Amino acid sequence: MNERKEGSLEGYSTKFAVFYSFGQLSDVIGYQMFVFLIFTFYYAVVGLNINLISIGFIIWSIWNAINDPMIGTLSDRTNTRWGRRKPYVLIGFIPYCIITVLLWTPPIDAEVLTFIYFIITILLFDTIYTSYSMGQASMFPELFKNEEERTKANNIRQIFTIIGLIAAFVMPTFFIPKLDSPKYFLNYRYAGMFAAFLIFIFGLTFIKFGTKIPAEFTEDYKTAPPFFKSLKTSLKNKSFRWYVIIHFTNWYVYSMLPTIFPLYGSFVLGIKEGESILIGLLLALTFISAVFFMLIWRTIGLKLGVKKGIMISQTVFILALLPYMWISSFTEALLVSFLVGLGLSGSLLYLDILIASVMDEDELNTGVRRTGGIYGISTFILRYASIFMILSISLVFNSVGWAVFDPKGASQETIFGLRLLMFAFPATALFIGILATIKFPISKDRYTEIKQKLEKLHQEKREKTA
Repeated sequence: MNERKEGSLEGYSTKFAVFYSFGQLSDVIGYQMFVFLIFTFYYAVVGLNINLISIGFIIWSIWNAINDPMIGTLSDRTNTRWGRRKPYVLIGFIPYCIITVLLWTPPIDAEVLTFIYFIITILLFDTIYTSYSMGQASMFPELFKNEEERTKANNIRQIFTIIGLIAAFVMPTFFIPKLDSPKYFLNYRYAGMFAAFLIFIFGLTFIKFGTKIPAEFTEDYKTAPPFFKSLKTSLKNKSFRWYVIIHFTNWYVYSMLPTIFPLYGSFVLGIKEGESILIGLLLALTFISAVFFMLIWRTIGLKLGVKKGIMISQTVFILALLPYMWISSFTEALLVSFLVGLGLSGSLLYLDILIASVMDEDELNTGVRRTGGIYGISTFILRYASIFMILSISLVFNSVGWAVFDPKGASQETIFGLRLLMFAFPATALFIGILATIKFPISKDRYTEIKQKLEKLHQEKREKTA
């Protein structure tokens, strides 16, 4: 295969897609370790009241909603010799490594100080992470220009995502013998330090070998709209509105399952001290199985279109989650985790392709590639899923008398509540996502029409910049 030349999008390169995907690896390790353990750490290990944690998560989610579109819109309007996206990757890279350690070093002498530290660090984490992640993610639809290239590249990218998820879920358990035990407070810090090291190595590889400046979009910064105009344009787009609902419901599930799983593993599956690696392995198995199923969903997507593919995968996802309502052992959880990977795999593969098709349609309508703005505004809405997630947990925990963590055990009501959080709440969200997908207007035939018109537009842009 031919390598891409600087400033050119001619030809697909698997080697380049691999180097680009190292950025996804560093992105996922830090963020998913955060999602996986931040709640358990501050609730069970540090000992913050569930209601204080809920307040912190709500403040964090509101800041997310402001921070993401702000940085995304700024990146659309940026012009440097490194292009529009790479400067934000460079700005966020080293601070991302540092904040990944600071998350796990709160003062624990006074609850008020702990609460303030919790809020400040998670706000800083999201701001820094957004700079790195938004820059990295916004490159994807610009570097891989059509559905065929994106499907190929996203297949590689999601394999790296899954490797990153496995690292984020399994690696901490090598340092922390019991995830919900206060006596392993310092072990969280060691896990954070090792995660920061991995982020640095993989991120450096991505920055060095996996970034380029597409010639088609070098002049788009001149006409990229400011935030409020970009917000208005995006919300007027019917495809964007339905996409946001689909992604919102999936993001709720992505947040809920790893957040609640450490407690589900301890109190429902009976995983004991010294066996926390089993919790990481169960989550890892889900994503390992997702790798094997990725090819199936890729074939379905190419044959039936992404719209039909995501509807099928969401239905499978719901059915795969159902056994969480009755299983009670590690052995049973092994099979369920493997099957959950089947549903998750389609979701991971299709959502990035879905938003890329929305961006293509938007560029066709506006004449400008607003990748950062659309990602940012999408995330502006998406981040509120974290509020729904933490309010769901708070509702259940307050209802069963678990506002303050009790390490000695859990009642039958608590166990039932954990089961609901692992199945009933996610299944409801996914069902809403299916209904939204039915209304999503970009079918396989419609996308073929968009691609043909867009290729003509890109050719005109290349001729102007030649």
